[in-house]
Amino acid sequence: MGKDSKSKEAKGKGKQAGGGSDESASKGKGKAGKGDGLGTCTYVKARHILCEKQGKINEAYKKLQDGWLSNGDKVPPAEFAKIAQEYSECPSGKKGGDLGWFPRGKMAGPFQEVAFNTVVGATSAPFKSTHGYHIILCEGRKN
Repeated sequence: MGKDSKSKEAKGKGKQAGGGSDESASKGKGKAGKGDGLGTCTYVKARHILCEKQGKINEAYKKLQDGWLSNGDKVPPAEFAKIAQEYSECPSGKKGGDLGWFPRGKMAGPFQEVAFNTVVGATSAPFKSTHGYHIILCEGRKN
């Protein structure tokens, strides 16, 4: 019964799109909880690294792993920005990969999915979109 109630087919309003175990997300409308609010927020603040080649994004991710992730630490935004400046092929790379605040529906498919389902302060694993390979650092979420 528990798994069916968290179906990944919640397409209607985009809530709980990534599944997960945050039951409070389906109760409050994203305003009440101090929880992660995955799948319920309207805006996300993020940085990213974009590379055309998988090998290059893997190099960037290895730097993040060696410096922080393999120890269970969060990547400080300033350090993520340095790696974005070094590796990212997106124009935002010059600004440390800073995308600022963006609303649900602005970014394409997989990018939006990962951005809106990454916990604040967490770094995503590399993933592919139509633009290339990305790593996202989620810096904030709001309604």
